[in-house]
Amino acid sequence: EPRSAWCCLAWTLLVFTMNSLVFLMNLLLMFVIFIIVLLPTIVVVYFGFQCHSQVLHSAARYCKSILDDNSSSALIILGFIIMSPLIVAAMAIYCSLARRLRLFLCFQPYSRAVYRGVKWRWYEEGGLCGCFRGWNTQVKAWV
Repeated sequence: EPRSAWCCLAWTLLVFTMNSLVFLMNLLLMFVIFIIVLLPTIVVVYFGFQCHSQVLHSAARYCKSILDDNSSSALIILGFIIMSPLIVAAMAIYCSLARRLRLFLCFQPYSRAVYRGVKWRWYEEGGLCGCFRGWNTQVKAWV
């Protein structure tokens, strides 16, 4: 049965807040994974730009003794070349982790706010976000 206007507004705010928190949790997880996986690219490109004479030309000792303009250019090019496979690897890690933890099942439909008696999606799955069910199942997939 439909809820009253004020009750519907309160439930809508609750569902919106929950969905926003789940979205931010997913975004934070994706950000952490991408930073960790792309760290080699970030470091290589940073040192390449820092030591190149046309860009920053740092006065650091390693820039003067080890890296000249040619090696700095090589570092910049290498960093951008290895970025593509690392982005694909980071996305694969995030997707597999999100699927394993069933993070996308945490989003609640807005019909929960409009109608009474609609069960929470995670409740039907056997635990908060369905994370507790299915840990022992063997899932095999061809990639």
